[in-house]
Amino acid sequence: MDTNTIDYAKERSGYYKILVGLLLLTAVTFIQPHMFMTESTFMAQMLIAVVKGWLILMFYMHLKGETLIIWMTGFSLFIVFTFFAIVIGVDVQKFQFQDESHITSSATPIAEVGKESAPSAHSAQ
Repeated sequence: MDTNTIDYAKERSGYYKILVGLLLLTAVTFIQPHMFMTESTFMAQMLIAVVKGWLILMFYMHLKGETLIIWMTGFSLFIVFTFFAIVIGVDVQKFQFQDESHITSSATPIAEVGKESAPSAHSAQ
């Protein structure tokens, strides 16, 4: 008796389930900004994208059983994230243009900026 037989009908149904899941997540991607989590749209969209990417990698690219590849990918992502956090942390601490930055400086109303920078033609008369 051959033990290496593959039940293709069962595999096909698994692929269809993943396809339906991906289509539902795509629909949620379009609906989400208007229906829920409107304050954190970016994080919600990134979470949906990560889940969709994970489903594609694990099932369509057949990495579900490859533990070494998964561990090496996770380790590589950890190293990249660590260096990214270090570089951003150093850059934020040594930011040179804090008083010129539109991000870190206090907000100045546009009307006041216009009065200070543009000379008035009526004031000279």
